[in-house]
Amino acid sequence: QVQVVESGGGLVQPGGSLRLSCAASGSIFSLYAMSWYRQAPGKERELVATITNDNSTSYADSVKGRFTISRDNAENTVNLQINSANLEDAAVYFCYAEGFTYYEVFRSWGQGTQVTVSS
Repeated sequence: QVQVVESGGGLVQPGGSLRLSCAASGSIFSLYAMSWYRQAPGKERELVATITNDNSTSYADSVKGRFTISRDNAENTVNLQINSANLEDAAVYFCYAEGFTYYEVFRSWGQGTQVTVSS
């Protein structure tokens, strides 16, 4: 079983910065990709950024140039640096991890962390 836990959410002013962190733990044999999703009230959950085990990254168009995803393979952690925050970035941010345990494929979600953008 693999657990995913986010941290670092909170209040950020428009134009400000915030850093989210996520840690995956448990019976992980190989962690292929880690991603950040977000869901604003009344909207569907959307993919924000992904980083694979070879550090390839991809971003939603709405966050390109403002968000940076990074990971520590040794610690099974991923970070999301949010810069130049705007009102549309306010949402619950979820971490998603996929890979292999010693027995099977896993796809695990965290419980989410709230990001509020307000002056």
